[in-house]
Amino acid sequence: MFDAVKVKDEIIKWIAEYFKNNAAPGTRAVIGISGGKDSSVAAALCAEAIGKERVFGVLMPQGGQFDIGVSRKLCETLGIPHAEINIGEPVKGLYAEIKKTGLVLNDIATFNTPARIRMAALYAVSGIVGGRVANTSNLSEDWVGYATKFGDSAGDFSPLSRLTVTEVKAVGRALGLPPEFTEKIPLDGLSGKTDEDNLGFSYEVLDRYIREGVCEDLILKEKIDRLHGANLHKVTPMPVFELYRRRK
Repeated sequence: MFDAVKVKDEIIKWIAEYFKNNAAPGTRAVIGISGGKDSSVAAALCAEAIGKERVFGVLMPQGGQFDIGVSRKLCETLGIPHAEINIGEPVKGLYAEIKKTGLVLNDIATFNTPARIRMAALYAVSGIVGGRVANTSNLSEDWVGYATKFGDSAGDFSPLSRLTVTEVKAVGRALGLPPEFTEKIPLDGLSGKTDEDNLGFSYEVLDRYIREGVCEDLILKEKIDRLHGANLHKVTPMPVFELYRRRK
């Protein structure tokens, strides 16, 4: 049985220890704020662990964003300092330069590039304010590769990557976050589709399979297994050629 209160307390302690052992006094947690469950829970955990004044939120709409108000409200609710950086023009500028080469943009490029530019923005801000970038990925998304390598899958510390979507929401409730943050339906930000629409299955189904190994729908089970195997490269260390191998 998942004990959300216990896990919440353990993560808060873990974050505090991370900053104590891996950063200078006063170092901030820099977090990309989407207004969804992951960034909301991660920000709230960091605020509890090191103090809200040491959490810096970065809002990164791409042009117009209809739900940007939720991100702003999350920062206000937690009382954390924040900045808003629109990545719309940088994304368009990069696309324009790519097109000049004769290369044709495809769905892979247009889906992943904004996430990587957002991560570049986060590290720029981190360098300015003196921080460590929080990775806000969860286990469910990582399991099937629903993340961008060197984009939202990057970061300096990751408080949620061993928790499923179901568990992240439970921790959010244990933190006392309003439902508008923990239950916000995640959209891909491009097509207007939900994450579950894009995946082709619900997080409820995926989380049960991850934790219990149960998936009655064999077609979905095969799809989850295929996605998991194909995307392991996103969550494993980069292979490195070893010039001098240790002899047995």
